Amino acid sequence: MIEVRQLQLDKTKRSIVISDIHANLMLLKKLLSKLKYTEDDYLFINGDLCEKGPKSLEVVNYVRYLSKKSINVYVTKGNCDVLYRPVFNGIEGIIPYMNRQKNSILNEMLSMHGKSLEDFSDLQALAEFYRHYFHEELEWLESLPVAYETDNFIIIHAGIENIGNWHRTEEAFALSAPAFYENEHQANKTVIVGHWPAVNYRSNKVSSNNPLIDLDKKVISLDGGNQIKIDGQLNALIFENNTYSFTYVDDLLIETTIQKDYMDSSNRIGTVTYPNYDMKIIKQEEYFTLCENSKLGLQQWIKNEYLIVEDGQTRSKNDLSTTFLSVTQAEKVRVVDGDCAGYTLVKRNNGEVGWIPKDCLDS
Repeated sequence: MIEVRQLQLDKTKRSIVISDIHANLMLLKKLLSKLKYTEDDYLFINGDLCEKGPKSLEVVNYVRYLSKKSINVYVTKGNCDVLYRPVFNGIEGIIPYMNRQKNSILNEMLSMHGKSLEDFSDLQALAEFYRHYFHEELEWLESLPVAYETDNFIIIHAGIENIGNWHRTEEAFALSAPAFYENEHQANKTVIVGHWPAVNYRSNKVSSNNPLIDLDKKVISLDGGNQIKIDGQLNALIFENNTYSFTYVDDLLIETTIQKDYMDSSNRIGTVTYPNYDMKIIKQEEYFTLCENSKLGLQQWIKNEYLIVEDGQTRSKNDLSTTFLSVTQAEKVRVVDGDCAGYTLVKRNNGEVGWIPKDCLDS
């Protein structure tokens, strides 16, 4: 049974939920500033403070600071926040992970004291190092609950099991279950999760990293793919006056202005996301190739520069929008990929990501 903490919230106050910060302290501060966050707000951090980005320890300590400043800050565990456990449990598989994932809180802790994995004879010695120098941070992470439950919603990192008493969900499921939105649950409240990027559910929809808010299904998927997707973003869900809304920030730096209207009439939409990269070519054009996604059975238009053909097999080289956008003159967009022939991949302010002809940007 997981640890669930019950909360009675003041309905006149705003609730903000952020998940999957992934060690990006700059984006977290930028998002809180955009929200005009104050200590009067309820602030929920729904797991995965750590890993993938460069500042896991700084994010942990900043969120601890926010928690000390305000009693209205609530933090849950994510799967990336407990990656120290294999070290203390003697699980050797953590070593190749640390060698592969340089942006890890475990590596940051070593680097702060001028150490590397080679300085430790075994996991027991490594555990003693972490216990000696970072016991406060590790104890704080371990002390976090798995879920919060309010009158209106449940906040949990990855999801709850489809059982009558969801409190009996196993911790491994709660922290790491994939694709929760594709499952059912029996709770009588909306379940707010992170963990699985929302864009992964948009293989046949307009590509975007915005939260997926489905109040009929009673699921909100919040993870914006920050630090994972090239066009990823850090999302904030806002619950105020009994209504959900959202905003986001991202790391895209190049903003440009649309020089002329463009109305797309192709109705080409979709997204290629991990791990569904295998393709079968149907028809090739100058800039794009119509493919059948081998696993999903969907037809998707792949930008030619993103197709890899090796040993008779075709695949997309990584995640990719297959959406074509309409834009208007004087609209501001941010460039995701400006290096392809004929078309530029852009992100609109509403979060939609897709392709537009390059001459839309020519002055």
